Amino acid sequence: MTAAAPALTVRTGGSRQLAGTGTLLRFALRRDRLVIPLWIAVNALMVLSMPGTLKGLYGTAAQRADLADQMATNTSLRAMVGPVFGESLGALTAWRIGVYAGLLAAVMSLLVVVRHTRDEEESGRQELISSAMVGRRAPLTAALLAAAVANAVLALVITVGLAGQGAAGSLALGLGIGGVGMVFATMAAIVAQLTESARLARGLTGAVLGAAFVLRAAGDAGANDGSSVLTWLSPLGWLENERPYAGERWWVLLLFAAAALVQGAVAYALAGRRDIGMSFLPTRPGPATGRLSSAGALAWRLQRGGVLGWSLGFFLAGVVYGGMTDGATKLVSDNDKAREIFERMGGQSGLTDTFLSAMVGVMGLVAALYIVASVLRLGGEESSGRAEPVLANAVGRLRWAAGHLVIAFGGAALIMLLAGLGFAAGYGKEIGPILGACLVQLPAVWVIGGLAVLLYGLLPQGAMAAWGVAGAALLIGWVGPALNLPQVVLDLSPFGHLPKLPGGEMDWPPVLILTGLAVVLVAGGLVGLRRRDVST
Repeated sequence: MTAAAPALTVRTGGSRQLAGTGTLLRFALRRDRLVIPLWIAVNALMVLSMPGTLKGLYGTAAQRADLADQMATNTSLRAMVGPVFGESLGALTAWRIGVYAGLLAAVMSLLVVVRHTRDEEESGRQELISSAMVGRRAPLTAALLAAAVANAVLALVITVGLAGQGAAGSLALGLGIGGVGMVFATMAAIVAQLTESARLARGLTGAVLGAAFVLRAAGDAGANDGSSVLTWLSPLGWLENERPYAGERWWVLLLFAAAALVQGAVAYALAGRRDIGMSFLPTRPGPATGRLSSAGALAWRLQRGGVLGWSLGFFLAGVVYGGMTDGATKLVSDNDKAREIFERMGGQSGLTDTFLSAMVGVMGLVAALYIVASVLRLGGEESSGRAEPVLANAVGRLRWAAGHLVIAFGGAALIMLLAGLGFAAGYGKEIGPILGACLVQLPAVWVIGGLAVLLYGLLPQGAMAAWGVAGAALLIGWVGPALNLPQVVLDLSPFGHLPKLPGGEMDWPPVLILTGLAVVLVAGGLVGLRRRDVST
């Protein structure tokens, strides 16, 4: 069930196009009162924890200078995190986490905008709301304002939290991260006008974000000062070239403002030229090609784009991580603190195996996001009303759900397998051990997916909490070792119980227990789905 839309008041005067914007904004923020704070908290915690971590790793000026010298010649690591522009803790914080904080802000923003524009139209709720005296551009304005509020709060938290490292640098970093978010918020607003599917809008905007990361990575691999044309073609490259804590280039913020304003203007122009529910890109006419004779075939047709996109992304990420293994191990070989963090993430085997294990663990954490998104596709089909016609035929609920769950759980296995192949291709050896290390992540990934199924089956209104579970696991696995959190906290994540491969000993009991737990959780969710009413 979705929250009921609040009553809308009629606005008069010259702002008829924006009538009802304030009410829609309050409604959007109320609907996202859990999701947006979670995104902000995860992103801010990663950024604010970084100075302490770096101080433990590179506590002296000499160590920081040595790091900067090594990064100048380490092209693989520079492609991943960018060049170093300064030797202060603040500058190293911006270098180490800035790009990834910008990525998270962009993902948060595009999801917020698509949810409150194309999602509302696709479900039919926007037509109901617009039957009141609501301005044509009010929904788009409310969605962009909701994204702006989220990015402003994130920028404020980062600015205040890092003020001890330098007020100017913290303000520049916070505004830059928020600027990346708004660039992709307005990009999502354009794509939402062009497509008729919220899923396609998210996918296309995500593809643009992925291209922006690739452009920045390619540019930084070729130049150690951020001067490459490819770097400047990416908003993520603008963020690093703003140079927080290293002689701030305030004029770079004008690029974010200009891009957001231009894209916002394009989105507004498009919104005024189409009917609700329609799009500028034509949908492919039927009949659909291929067989759709089963619930599983329908689920595959609905989710195949996501599976293929995640598969390609995991393979390429594996290639990149595998290729940077030698350079990364060389970088941390003389740093006891850095080695200790990797050992907490990947076990106490040889340094190369430890690094590979840590990176494989990160891929497993990201795979948990895939399985949650795939499982919750069931909720999207149900709330949009598309599940009801399917279930009205000779298709039971369990059979309908099983089609999507096979894609979710089997897709998780596929992307981890491809990640392993990518690691092996990039590293060039240890194919068997690396594949085994990737596949051993699956029981923990499946537990997260099982929790999503349980929440959806028993409490569909609270199914979005599965994102919180996956986010918490990601935060514990990524930030926990760097913060030297107690083992009891690390064990709260199912990933904390897996054997550390390659290099470590294979320990079957926790793998089997986690697999059994995943089966129990899925079974409980399916029982709940079978007993409750199907919402529309």
